[in-house]
Parts: sequence; C-alpha cells; structure tokens
Amino acid sequence: MMSSRPRPPAAVNPLPAAVLGLAVVIFGVECLFQLADRGIIGGTGGMGLRLGALEHFAFYGQAFDWMVTNHRFPPELIAQFVTYPLLHISFVQAVMACVFILAMGKMVGEAFGNVAVLAIFFGSSVGGALAYGALLNETFPLIGAFPGVYGLIGGFTFMQWVRQKAVGESQMRAFQLIGLLLGAQLVFGALFGARNDWVADIAGFACGFGLSFLFVPGGWARLREKLRNR
Repeated sequence: MMSSRPRPPAAVNPLPAAVLGLAVVIFGVECLFQLADRGIIGGTGGMGLRLGALEHFAFYGQAFDWMVTNHRFPPELIAQFVTYPLLHISFVQAVMACVFILAMGKMVGEAFGNVAVLAIFFGSSVGGALAYGALLNETFPLIGAFPGVYGLIGGFTFMQWVRQKAVGESQMRAFQLIGLLLGAQLVFGALFGARNDWVADIAGFACGFGLSFLFVPGGWARLREKLRNR
C-alpha cells in the first residue's frame, strides 16, 4: 500500500541541466585530451590532439583582425567565438572552470532557468572574445571557459544587486565577489606573470551582468520600451 505522506525535501537541489551539461562537455573534452596526451587513444599521433584542437577551435585575435579588415566572416572563424570556451590548456584549468560553472551556474540556473545559463555563458564568451580581439594585439589565442564563467558571476552579481536594492542596502556590496576575484587575479599576475586574457574576463562579467536584465520578469518589455523612447 502506497504511503500518502509527503516526501522530505532533497538535502541538495539537483543541478540545472544546462549547468551539468556544460561541465560534462568541458570535462569530457579535457579527459579526451588527457588520454590522447598519454597515447592511450590515437597512439603517438594522438599526442598532438590538444594542439590541433587549439589551432582550429581557439579564438585568435589575428583572425578577428583579418575578418574586420576584409569584411569576410568564414563560418569556421565565427565558430571560434563559441568553441574556445570548451578547450583548456591543462587539466587543472579545466577542473577549475568546471568548479566555477557548477557553483555559479547552479545559482543563476535556479533563478533564471537553463536557457539563461546557456545564453549568459556563451553570450559572455562571445563578448569576451570581441574585447580580446578588438582591444589587444595578442598573438596568443584566447582559450578556456573563464570569460563565460565571469559572465555567470555577472549573473550572480546582478541577482545580489537586485536583492540589495529590495532590502534597502547598498547595491555596491553586490560587487564584492568580482572585486575579490579581480584583486586575486592582479596579485597572481604580479607574482607569477599573466597573459592579458583578464580583458576578456572583465568583458565577460559585464556581458553577464547586462544579459541578466533580460531574464528578469518583464525585462524584455522594459528594454523594448526604452528603445522605443530613444
């Protein structure tokens, strides 16, 4: 006989599908690279799998400059805007990206939904790549999920920003996390040296914060109204 008692709430809420999917894809790609690096798949030829993938799917500022100069936008180069976040230069970098995606994505996904997670992550990745290509003259490609991760942090910051306003507290407190992360990044860069991909991270954060507005109930309507009144 089935019991009519209500089930107790789960101790841990399940991860939104989009968040789990992103982490699985990124970790899966890195595991593939690890197996290839060790010659387990592809034999000795497999050891160049990561390098080959970075050559074709990472984002290159020179390619961006070429597209802008020649007004030509081949699909394989456009695709790099959304493929570079799935690739990483090391196992540690990939794991760190997955941890941040699971943590930040869970909160953003529970508030805004799966579509928002994907839109913010990939929209911020595109925004980060645009800033990286337009503002810098880097020969090293843009690699890794962190512009998208910073976009999710932007989404979380937006949630805190709205909350602080609702309770009548200073909205600047919402930016404590990004301030801490950027401060740590500056210190790390000063001590150990760093590339200029922080530009893409900041742009990703700004994109994530801005895109979050569209996923607030009534956000699209308010945006259309502002555009009509311009």
